[in-house]
Amino acid sequence: MENHRCGKSSFSFQEMPVIAGWASVAGKKESEGPLKQYYDVAEKDTYFGQKTWEQAERHMQELAIETLLKKTGKTKTDINLVFSGDLLNQCIGSSFTLRNAGLPHLGLYGACSTMAESLLLSAMAVGGGFAENAIALTSSHFASSERQYRFPLGYGGQRTPTAQWTVTGSGAALVCAAGKGPRIRSCTIGTVVDLGITDANNMGAAMAPAALETIRTHFSDTGTSADDYDLIITGDLGQIGKELLLSMAQKEGLNLGGKIADCGCLVFDRMKQDVHAGGSGCGCSAITLCGYLLNKISCGKLKRVLFCGTGALLSPTSSQQGLAIPGVCHAVSIIGG
Repeated sequence: MENHRCGKSSFSFQEMPVIAGWASVAGKKESEGPLKQYYDVAEKDTYFGQKTWEQAERHMQELAIETLLKKTGKTKTDINLVFSGDLLNQCIGSSFTLRNAGLPHLGLYGACSTMAESLLLSAMAVGGGFAENAIALTSSHFASSERQYRFPLGYGGQRTPTAQWTVTGSGAALVCAAGKGPRIRSCTIGTVVDLGITDANNMGAAMAPAALETIRTHFSDTGTSADDYDLIITGDLGQIGKELLLSMAQKEGLNLGGKIADCGCLVFDRMKQDVHAGGSGCGCSAITLCGYLLNKISCGKLKRVLFCGTGALLSPTSSQQGLAIPGVCHAVSIIGG
């Protein structure tokens, strides 16, 4: 395939990779939210039948792959490559999912931007002729993330108004060189941006500057604007991060044309579900993309979407040392097939 680099950070495809299939697995709280009708698997058991939350997250990824293969009529032997990641230390959710599966695997850590990162890299591998197909996969789990990044649930600590609820869910998408389905037109690789936010309960503010930088760069590199999209959707800024993004864009004179939405604001009903500022986690943008957005694009309700996965690049160690939280955002332009 002939590909073209655009500007400093973006690239486009003459022969666009196809998202030939997708699958989503959602937890109990998520399956009670506004997007519940779009999930392939909705589980009421937080443990997903496993002994620990971490094993539950592994099982979610297994279910996502199994569901994806079933929906697309593929087997594991048909798959060339898997890009996957999660929020657990050393990405054990992904590596334990794929152990002994016989699938070539590249593990990723982009925090909550991992769905966009894995989709972008899948498009690069397929569009560059290095693979006929690739799976983009990620997950997160509320309880495992709370235990790792903040406090054990048994501690019963009060959540601040800026806090977001980590989504329990997993999403998987199959990117192919040919076929039917939504197509990937172009991608923008984000840069790491640090606003100086140190509060691990205010990650929306930490990620908003990276989202702004990537959207601005994408427009500049590809010669597009908000007018070229039906929807520009960020990964999981939540309500506060989304408002900050809009405020920063307005101050810089960047017209977003009223097209901005956020996965963290869509996945839950903030008025009826106690999620404070909204959803977050790798699974947030994953189940929104692989449950809601791709279905809307596939049926023609949305014709062109800029999917902007955002991630807060912190660790328990960096938080304990009081370090600021850098953010990153990767953008994937998806159009109807």
